[in-house]
Amino acid sequence: MQTNLIHSLLETPQGQEADDILRSCVHCGFCTATCPTYQILGNELDSPRGRIYLIKQVLEGIPVTDKTRSHLDRCLTCRSCETTCPSGVNYGRLIDIGRELVEKQTTRKLSEQFSRYALRKIIPYPERFKFLLNLGNLFKPVLPAVLKDKIPAVETATEWPEVKHKRKMLILAGCVQQTTNAQTNASTANVLNKLGIELIQENEVKCCGAVSQHLSATDEAIVTIKKNIDAWWHHVNNGIEAIVITASGCGVMVKDYAHLLENDEMYALKAKRVSKLAKDISEIISNEDLQQDETYSTGITVAFHSPCTLQHGLQLNGVVEKILSNAGYKLTSVNDSHLCCGSAGTYSVLQPVISKKLLVNKITNLQKNRPDIIATANIGCQMHLSTKSDKPVKHWIELVESAIC
Repeated sequence: MQTNLIHSLLETPQGQEADDILRSCVHCGFCTATCPTYQILGNELDSPRGRIYLIKQVLEGIPVTDKTRSHLDRCLTCRSCETTCPSGVNYGRLIDIGRELVEKQTTRKLSEQFSRYALRKIIPYPERFKFLLNLGNLFKPVLPAVLKDKIPAVETATEWPEVKHKRKMLILAGCVQQTTNAQTNASTANVLNKLGIELIQENEVKCCGAVSQHLSATDEAIVTIKKNIDAWWHHVNNGIEAIVITASGCGVMVKDYAHLLENDEMYALKAKRVSKLAKDISEIISNEDLQQDETYSTGITVAFHSPCTLQHGLQLNGVVEKILSNAGYKLTSVNDSHLCCGSAGTYSVLQPVISKKLLVNKITNLQKNRPDIIATANIGCQMHLSTKSDKPVKHWIELVESAIC
């Protein structure tokens, strides 16, 4: 694609990166076939190809409108288009750049500004989030159904193993996950303990920074990233094997630290090392001897929802399914498994209509073959699916723990 970016932007690393991405796009349209919003809305401007054209206009100095922002807002950042794209267009990075520029050049309604600010100031802070969650559960009996469904119960977790091992790994606690489903990390610790690995949790690190990053508060995200690197650094220097991530959305973010800080003189090398150490828990388990000469058979049927961040962001399609099969679970087939469930971080809050349509489609496909349990790999998807599912929705590592521990 030919570009003619304004000179002031081409002088910045962000502008140069965007120009390279735009030039890699050949406008073939393959991406439209796997774009969830295009399938629902049928509008070219709500497809990756259309949004790329809109971002190109912004970068070339054409005045930005609220309509441009709306089309960019409706993108799930599921990155299914990246999996489909024959040219390797880094759409996920381009949409971040485009949104940040559009955000600076437009003014949102006060209600939108408040919603986005509140999400940034509540979700990444477990104490604040837990307080509001407890409040919501207290008044749940008198709330309308539309709100009741969105308030998850606060679950307690089993104890972490106290056994010390020579092999050590660090884990990202997570902001939402440690509040609503702390069992996920506890199950991870137990599974790794059986494999002879000690899991360390650094309590200072809560949010990975993704909420701020995807709401165009890049400076805020960078502050969070640097704090996380600082908190982890002594563990990194002490030889941990990996930084384990149990929410695939966080995994994509932490693996991107190197790119986000590549021009920072003080943090570039540290960020690169942290990103290299960051591993989704499925990457860890798949490289270990899970069966240890044992054969497992649970008799339980599972429908696995592969989050967009796992299959498109991390490109780990099929890895979890193999682990679950080896642990003795029978997996059902799921139609349109490449499509987003509609959670997409804060998307279900900011774009509820589209999100609900995607959720209904996803639940229909997941429950079609009557599984006993629905499993997933990301806390956002887990909470979102639970609002509509007739079946229990669990993180897959909890199923592995039940089978082998």
